[in-house]
Amino acid sequence: MGEFSWVADPASGIRQRFVEANDLKFELAEAGDAKARKYAILLHGFPELNFSWRHQMPELASQGWRVWAPNLRGYGASSRPEGVQAYRMDKLMADVAALIDLAKAEAPADEIMLVAHDWGAVIAWNFAIQKVRPLDRLVIMNVPHPKCAERELKHWRQRKKSWYIFFFQLPWLPEKMMLANDAKAVRQAFFNTAANKDRFSEADLDIYAAAAQRPGAMHAMVNYYRALVRYPEAREVGDAMVDTPTLVIWGENDLALDIHLLDGMEQWVPNLTVHRLPGISHWVQQDAPEEVNRLLGDWLKG
Repeated sequence: MGEFSWVADPASGIRQRFVEANDLKFELAEAGDAKARKYAILLHGFPELNFSWRHQMPELASQGWRVWAPNLRGYGASSRPEGVQAYRMDKLMADVAALIDLAKAEAPADEIMLVAHDWGAVIAWNFAIQKVRPLDRLVIMNVPHPKCAERELKHWRQRKKSWYIFFFQLPWLPEKMMLANDAKAVRQAFFNTAANKDRFSEADLDIYAAAAQRPGAMHAMVNYYRALVRYPEAREVGDAMVDTPTLVIWGENDLALDIHLLDGMEQWVPNLTVHRLPGISHWVQQDAPEEVNRLLGDWLKG
């Protein structure tokens, strides 16, 4: 497996290595005491990397958490299994379960938390609903509960914002478009929509663009969307109830996700805290890192 997708600043306390889980190799960034009994796994989204958690990892480590942020299958230098079916929801949840099991084998954990954004949060909602492994806390950023998504997709206001999901069902064209001109569309996805553009430096955008241009990476990344549409049975949510105490942080200026997606979430998540950040983009934990870290810290201490 190739070198890391990015190199952490040693001063951040973030360490990097490869781990084996669920018969795949994952590129892992970690922080905090390797023997800490509180374990947080951070799941990134599209077209991101574990790099997107660079501001949260040291903060959680300072609060006594052992923090793992993997690059999901297909991303960066993690394994890239072939075929759309390799990106079904059940396979993605099995990866998270295997990483939790591995972390617990390395050091026992009394408390387990998922912190997730975008695609990572799609996985995390399903993981919590299906109780694949016991969770003590769940933090979701800018992704609705599956039942709220199902309801809102019946409305044009959300459908028109979800156009890219339908575009991504086409063969080869989405990959070609995303990678054209040195992955310009990947860079623009972040920079053009961010509230605080200084949070997305040229060097930061280069990291995402280079990772997306690794052989087969963009194909794997788009296959998440293809599998979501093609294999509906892999996202069955049953009663859809989430028993885990849940924090939702939502950047209100999300071009892809309508604010109505937050409505009625408490019906399925009885122990719910929601914080909305006006003017902040979909890339909430990178666009407003201090605010996100403060909200996260307060909720964890609460």
